[in-house]
Amino acid sequence: MTRVPLVGACRDRTAPTARFRRAPLRAPDAGRAVPARLRAAGWAARRRLTDGGTDRGANPVELAVVMPAVLVLLFGSIQIAAWFVARSTAMHAAQSGVNAQRVLEAPAGAGEARAKHFLGAAGDWLVGARTTCATTATEVTCTVTGKSLSVIPAVRFDVRQTAHGTVERWTNP
Repeated sequence: MTRVPLVGACRDRTAPTARFRRAPLRAPDAGRAVPARLRAAGWAARRRLTDGGTDRGANPVELAVVMPAVLVLLFGSIQIAAWFVARSTAMHAAQSGVNAQRVLEAPAGAGEARAKHFLGAAGDWLVGARTTCATTATEVTCTVTGKSLSVIPAVRFDVRQTAHGTVERWTNP
């Protein structure tokens, strides 16, 4: 880039107080004529942008029609994701309860206590959670039920997850 001194700023070009301005930039094809078809296309685009035509104001109307559907899809997908997280939380709580209850000589209620502790630490993805664990001589079953967190008002999906496991015990070979 070349620098051109301002007119009348300083007569000595080597002086440190001289002021400079930038030389004007020129397009590489500034001297050539624009072809007629490009000129016509430019005028057509300009006319299309500035004329009031019958489509004037159509974009806001289209947006007003489409936007509710977009918002329903957005919040619906978030609600479905919250349901999947609630299901996963319930399943992990049930598995945690089974793992606590199946230990050799585990006290009664150890599985339910562990599942409730897991749900308390996992957050509010599962609302109104209830845990039940049933133990037989050979098997433990824990069930966690509740409702998913609601993103859309008054929309809650039921969640029920069950985990099974065998009880640890001494057996004869």
